[in-house]
Amino acid sequence: MRLLYIVTKGTDDATLASVPLHIAANGSLEVGQEVSVVLAGDGTDLVIGDNAQRMEGVGVPPTRELLGKLKEHQVPVYV
Repeated sequence: MRLLYIVTKGTDDATLASVPLHIAANGSLEVGQEVSVVLAGDGTDLVIGDNAQRMEGVGVPPTRELLGKLKEHQVPVYV
């Protein structure tokens, strides 16, 4: 199965921004699904400066860990 996750929230809501990344990295990848991610709207905040390194949502792993796992698995991330 091929899935596309779209992140539309940014630094103003770290939890909602992290949820699709968490599902992609710790859900879909774990069961062998092919994953891509799109950062759209406020989601583009994640690629500005060190925002992704500093973001931590509630109840999900830090954004830096999620993006690291996606990078490790060579998941395409489109902006």
